[in-house]
Amino acid sequence: MSHSVKCLISAGPTREWIDSVRYISNPSTGKMGYALASSAKSKKFEVTLVSGPVGVEPPAGVKFFSVESAIQMHDVLLREMVDADLIIMSAAVSDHRPEYLGAEKVKKNDFPSQLKLIRNPDILSEIGKTKRSNQTVVGFAAETSNLLENGRKKLISKNLDWVVINDVSKKGRGFGTDTNEVTLLSKSNKFHTIPLGSKMEVATGILNKVWN
Repeated sequence: MSHSVKCLISAGPTREWIDSVRYISNPSTGKMGYALASSAKSKKFEVTLVSGPVGVEPPAGVKFFSVESAIQMHDVLLREMVDADLIIMSAAVSDHRPEYLGAEKVKKNDFPSQLKLIRNPDILSEIGKTKRSNQTVVGFAAETSNLLENGRKKLISKNLDWVVINDVSKKGRGFGTDTNEVTLLSKSNKFHTIPLGSKMEVATGILNKVWN
């Protein structure tokens, strides 16, 4: 008997702390990743969801890890990817973190005029490099111009099987919205557009395409 599909999904933003009260982040709400987790669960997949801080409840029945920083997300995902069949990286991971100024609030007059930024690990690239031939890895590319060209570059450079390209410059798509529209690009250079719809509809469309 074939085993149920093990699906690992990352979602939401990361927070990179500057001091005890300030951090660098982005507007990701996790809605797309959580919709993917719900849709995968409805397909009877075994779902593991690794999420940054969001205001959304994880779907019932998924294995759930709550993380905050890119480093934490990296460590959990690299551990959990080992027995995954399908890995979907929809999280908006911060590329950089500030040099941490300490566990107390830095007073306004003591705050540095420039923050030193440190590169975070490239989680998607590491997963792409270490994936096995029987694992499918799907990345997300939030773009504002040259969508297909930039998406293809990401697909190749990070050794992905699919990339989901999101035009975040258009209204009703991308961060914080309840709707989305995406273009899927495969490593065999096939592309497929999923029209504007609810994030649940788009999530189901993505899963139907990348795992059939």
